[in-house]
Amino acid sequence: MFQRPNSRESYRALPRYPLIVCATLVQNPANLGGLCRTVEAFRLQSLVLADLATIRSPVFKNLAASSHHWQPLQACPPADLPQWLGQQQANYPIVALTAEPTAIPLPKFVFPQQAVLLLGQELTGIPAALLDQCDYAVTIPQFGLVESLNVQTAAAIAIYEYVRQRIG
Repeated sequence: MFQRPNSRESYRALPRYPLIVCATLVQNPANLGGLCRTVEAFRLQSLVLADLATIRSPVFKNLAASSHHWQPLQACPPADLPQWLGQQQANYPIVALTAEPTAIPLPKFVFPQQAVLLLGQELTGIPAALLDQCDYAVTIPQFGLVESLNVQTAAAIAIYEYVRQRIG
């Protein structure tokens, strides 16, 4: 269904996978730049940042590798996140990516056709009050001594699984 564009002019008209990646809680511009690059590479619907001024950061730009010019971006300050998630839930189930032991292991989870993937803050994750708002919580099984993945790496794994479920 999805192919690489044959020209920059035709790119914007191509369809996108209906996954919104909400990175409002992510603070590190390097992680955000890497997320932007990943979200654009998989032609996802949107990337949500706490502040669009982040894209002016040299660190963000370096990791984004110009993907921010092609990827639809939205802004949602952290204080507005509970309300924003509530507004999305009518059409987009909220899927939290978390290290919580009670979360569904990613290989056993079937993503809704369209969804919001909520990412947590580096080190602290997703606050309990926001987790309570989510329709699903998924986790990436890990087997090493280090108990977590970098948020950008974890998001890339979850995004790939979402797309893999659609392309077979």
